[in-house]
Amino acid sequence: MGDRTDWSAMRDRRMAEPGAVEAYDAARLAFELGRAVRELRERRGWSQSQLAQASGMTQSAVARFEAGGTVPTLPVLERLATALDVSLHVSFAPRDAAA
Repeated sequence: MGDRTDWSAMRDRRMAEPGAVEAYDAARLAFELGRAVRELRERRGWSQSQLAQASGMTQSAVARFEAGGTVPTLPVLERLATALDVSLHVSFAPRDAAA
């Protein structure tokens, strides 16, 4: 049980460091975008290579994106949306009080 307290304390210290919250939010966004694209690709029954070809990307770039390893530019998101035959909607919304 002491490990959990140590982990919680370390996490709290790290999250208090300058830029930590912003870095965490960027990583969360990258993960969520990657997960959404992976789910759309899998619904189509496509491999990463098929999506890469349809969107003008490499398979490794698709893999990195789906794993949350990169935050894409808007043109990349537009190419992926077009390849997946979906509309891309970018918007601003109030932050959830719990987030």
